[in-house]
Amino acid sequence: MPATPKSNSIFTTAVLVAALGYFVDIYDLLLFAIIRIESLKDLGLSAEQIQTDGEAILTWQMIGLLIGGIIWGVMGDKRGRLSVLFGSIVLYSLANIANGLVQDVEQYKWVRFVAGLGLAGELGAGITLVSELTSKEKEESPLRWWLVSDLQVPWLLL
Repeated sequence: MPATPKSNSIFTTAVLVAALGYFVDIYDLLLFAIIRIESLKDLGLSAEQIQTDGEAILTWQMIGLLIGGIIWGVMGDKRGRLSVLFGSIVLYSLANIANGLVQDVEQYKWVRFVAGLGLAGELGAGITLVSELTSKEKEESPLRWWLVSDLQVPWLLL
């Protein structure tokens, strides 16, 4: 397969898709953190159950992120970053639609696990794809480093 020519502009289609993906990912993580307690109350959980089950749901999501990073990383090497980027966005989107339909904590855990799988693929493929497609002259661009580093800050806070 021939190498994709590097663009002179930092704003390529892949960069824009990755940036929109990051926006949706961070929005979802923040939204989930904000509504998690209320959503668990709506499932009829006690205050103690909200604490323990809420932590379990977050743990399942983090396990999904860990496993997803490995799986999508290998797939990205074999099938290409762009197809992995789109595939992981589809998986992540479907998981988030399903998240609105959960009826109990077990479903919640599994849906957040699948969302974590998709999220890991989107983040890994997006960052790698942007790095691979950015021209050598643009690699030192403060805008590029700001985009990459700014998108990592929420992960450091988790």
